[in-house]
Amino acid sequence: MTLFDIIFTGSEQALEACKSVLEQTIKEYGENEKVSFPNTAYSLPTIYAATGQKINTLADLKGAIGVIESLIVKEQNLEKALNAGLATAVAAEVIEACKYVGGKNPYEEPCVGFIPDTVIRSLGVPLVTGDIPGVAVVIGEAPTAEDAAKVIKDYQSKGILVTLVGKIIDQAIESKVKMGLEFRVVPLGYDVTSVTHIVSFAIRAALIFGNIKPGDLPELLKYTKERVPAFVNALGPLSELVVSAGAGAIALGFPVITDQDVQEVPMNLIVQKDYDKLVQTSLEARGIKIKITEIPIPVGFAPAFEGERVRKDEMFAEFGGGRTTAWELVRKRDLSEVEDHKIEVIGPDIDTLGPDGGKLPLAIIVDVAGKNMEEDFEPVMERRIHYFVNYIEGVMHIGQRDIAWVRISKSAYEAGFRLKHIGEVLYAKMLDEFGNIADKVQVTIITDKEQVEKLLNEVARPKYEARDARLAGLTDESVDTFYSCLLCQSFAPAHVCIVTPERLGLCGAVSWLDAKATYELNPTGPCQPIVKGECLDEVKGSWESINKRVAEQSHGATTKVNIYTIMEDPMTSCGCFECICGIMPEANGVIIVNREYHGMTPLGMTFGELASTTGGGVQTPGFMGHGRQFITSKKFLYADGGLKRVVWMPKELKEALKDKLIERGKEMGIENFYDMIADEEVGTDPDSVVEFLTKVGHPALSMDPMF
Repeated sequence: MTLFDIIFTGSEQALEACKSVLEQTIKEYGENEKVSFPNTAYSLPTIYAATGQKINTLADLKGAIGVIESLIVKEQNLEKALNAGLATAVAAEVIEACKYVGGKNPYEEPCVGFIPDTVIRSLGVPLVTGDIPGVAVVIGEAPTAEDAAKVIKDYQSKGILVTLVGKIIDQAIESKVKMGLEFRVVPLGYDVTSVTHIVSFAIRAALIFGNIKPGDLPELLKYTKERVPAFVNALGPLSELVVSAGAGAIALGFPVITDQDVQEVPMNLIVQKDYDKLVQTSLEARGIKIKITEIPIPVGFAPAFEGERVRKDEMFAEFGGGRTTAWELVRKRDLSEVEDHKIEVIGPDIDTLGPDGGKLPLAIIVDVAGKNMEEDFEPVMERRIHYFVNYIEGVMHIGQRDIAWVRISKSAYEAGFRLKHIGEVLYAKMLDEFGNIADKVQVTIITDKEQVEKLLNEVARPKYEARDARLAGLTDESVDTFYSCLLCQSFAPAHVCIVTPERLGLCGAVSWLDAKATYELNPTGPCQPIVKGECLDEVKGSWESINKRVAEQSHGATTKVNIYTIMEDPMTSCGCFECICGIMPEANGVIIVNREYHGMTPLGMTFGELASTTGGGVQTPGFMGHGRQFITSKKFLYADGGLKRVVWMPKELKEALKDKLIERGKEMGIENFYDMIADEEVGTDPDSVVEFLTKVGHPALSMDPMF
């Protein structure tokens, strides 16, 4: 059999399997039974993206069989073979969708099955910043569990998001590989068809971020090939079905690297039997370049460990978190005041705590000197302490400033990890990420209780207060420069973020100071200054310079932007926004929903459904993606009536912003404004919400009409 024959055989097997499963499911539930994957606005993603047809019932799904059949044309050429691979991907989606019919949850831990839209959106920022430089799909079984662990951990150490399908999941369990989204090692399922869940991930990235129109298959395939950095490792014996699934991956632009003897297809299907070279071969095949900073610590260090939680029973040492005092500070110093790479621990180290460990106070002071260093960069660098410490395997960091909380696990301690290693990490990463402004870095770690308390009151808190005063005075009117941010353009090519002192990036990760520091670090990078110049409309937030920049950087897709309104030429959204604001006509106001909320909103749509019409770099008057902290900015909906227009938001979001909402309410002259905002406990239907708003006298009801 030729390689093409194997692919065709696999696709026909997939077709027959999906017909059989669908027939059995219809027999059990009936054709009118609803079918969908959980927590997605794209049903079913692969079929919807390829054909433009949304699948709602099993009858609709039955109609999709013709799509699969039309893709299988057994002619001996690469185009037809790749189409047959796509047929296998669609057939796999049909089979997997049937597993969820009847409200079933077919996957048990550690497998996750379908990946919700919110997870894809949450991964948008690390994917575009390079914290996740690529996605590995590992299918099958390695020769040994040790080989499997070596490959997975190698990818993990490089920040690659690893998804697992098949027996390699058991090998990972046997080798005690830490798995879960927080470790960026995600077991999808044991059946080959579960690979469709990572195919769906790639396809929804195109719909969410790229504004690819459903049904435009050529543009979809172009997007996944050029912008989704994924690849496949097919390990162990290759069935016809696996080979055919691999052809589907290649059609999407994802090279397949295998340890088996097969007919190679240059740049697409590659044989690599040496497991010491498998990872590097895979990265090279997909054009992924990894920047590695070697740090002399006895445990792993990678963004993959960022989400790791150190539970109480796993903990050896703890600092802060209400148990002890803990704080951290970055300070600008003169070159003569800093001894480069000096790492000093003042006070007892964790090896003095005894065999069971314990608690200590903690102060982390990072002194930075450089010709281009500015005090404004201190809080930007200080926030990175959270990420850098979390990248250490076995160490957990929460909070910042004087509410820091750090835990070190027993396993990290047993591996030889000590406090000086935190200093090594901070030294290396500060120079690595801020090399253009930091010439010398020294780190002081203090656990002596008296000194920790003394320096907190005499040095740290006065510094925090001075910064807060500076930030409070930092308004859009007080600066002559805004910034454009193109971080997300690798996924959303038509989107341009405008970042100002009072409007942070809609991902919530880029403030005006962050953008300023990013430009200083990389003058040709994603954040570029915009000299404000002539203001066309100070209420709506329109500047000629912004319009010119947006038109240029969106390649003409957007030519005019008002940054203080959602009603007329609002800013575009990429897809990784933290929240969505949308008009609720019945209440003459707006609702806000955050991506962590999975329930219904008074607009009759979930976050995912709202996001599917708001993202992708398009302007959608009446709707806007934005960051959480923008809600309490004085420039939020400035032209539309401001914060007084907010009538509903999920309880979790409302409580997270409680103090700021109360403060802003008082500034607006409304003492109980926080209590006037409805949430899901009031209701998610317009009538219940309006009834509540009327009862409490919400100001939006008496304001000028939004339309």
